[in-house]
Amino acid sequence: MSESPIKTDCLIIGAGPVGLFAVFELGLLDIKCHLVDILGKPGGQCSELYPEKPIYDIPGFPMVTGQALVDNLMAQIAPFGPVFHHGEMVSGLASIGTPEAPMFRVETDAGTVFEARTVVIAAGGGSFQPKKPPIDGIDGYEGTSVFYAVRKMEQFRGKRVLIVGGGDSALDWALNLQPIAERVTLLHRRDDFRAAPHSVSQMRELVSTGAMDLAIGQVSTLQGKAPELEGVLCKGADGSEFRIDCNRMLPFFGLTMKLGPIAEWGLNLHENLIPVDTEKFETSVPGLFAIGDINTYPGKLKLILSGFHEGALAAQKVHRYVFPEKRLVFQYTTSSTSLQKKLGVTG
Repeated sequence: MSESPIKTDCLIIGAGPVGLFAVFELGLLDIKCHLVDILGKPGGQCSELYPEKPIYDIPGFPMVTGQALVDNLMAQIAPFGPVFHHGEMVSGLASIGTPEAPMFRVETDAGTVFEARTVVIAAGGGSFQPKKPPIDGIDGYEGTSVFYAVRKMEQFRGKRVLIVGGGDSALDWALNLQPIAERVTLLHRRDDFRAAPHSVSQMRELVSTGAMDLAIGQVSTLQGKAPELEGVLCKGADGSEFRIDCNRMLPFFGLTMKLGPIAEWGLNLHENLIPVDTEKFETSVPGLFAIGDINTYPGKLKLILSGFHEGALAAQKVHRYVFPEKRLVFQYTTSSTSLQKKLGVTG
């Protein structure tokens, strides 16, 4: 347990891309930040689930991988000296101030205690874990032959890869791994896919040319002495049984999101999301903000770039709480020498 609370202007819960960019927007306003994240490194899902997956809708980047985006964000916020507390989950949050002068006492499961003037929840969908297929003995193959995320594409080079699923993750990785794998087989329970139409078209083109295999059915049994996979037995929709030779399997059955203690903070949750206004992205509790996938409001789009916008507007209201006597004058980084000085720009 900390001997005394860590005092900070703003505590950000979640160190994914949206939480990281919030550090930048707050830093421009001289607001100091600490960040708490249950993962062992910054980046959230971008680093944990798809570090090498290309992202195409970040302004200014025709294409950027999840990890490269995180690396750039870390470089961008470096001048502001944020303090990270990795591998910790917020276990308690209590308001100890007033609506006009908020203050929060926040505790983590590691015993760290904060006193923060404001709190920004940027926790994505909460803590997440992959949904595992109900296949006997799959645990024995995990981490060697069965993976629920692609963290290093080289692990699959020259391998016979079976990808199970019909959503964006399954189709994206089928397309991205096809050039480097010995063979990629996509298995789905029906010949109908939830993924983006363009991805489905690309997949069908590769199948038609013989560059990739598509099978319809479900995995029933894993074959090979654990942890080394040699193949799987599948059942087709008509009850027939067939085998797919593979030594790597990637089941993409989605993620189970768990809000954890957030559900107990009295935030009037709506379908496990936190309602906010669209002027400042503040919750029903003054001084407590929610940005990114964790929040909800009319017209909400779960995009990283939307979260960036939300963080920028939230920072304006955070400034009013942290510096109540200081008038905030909006400035552009392209023209303000004071902002450029903060960013280390010279000349």
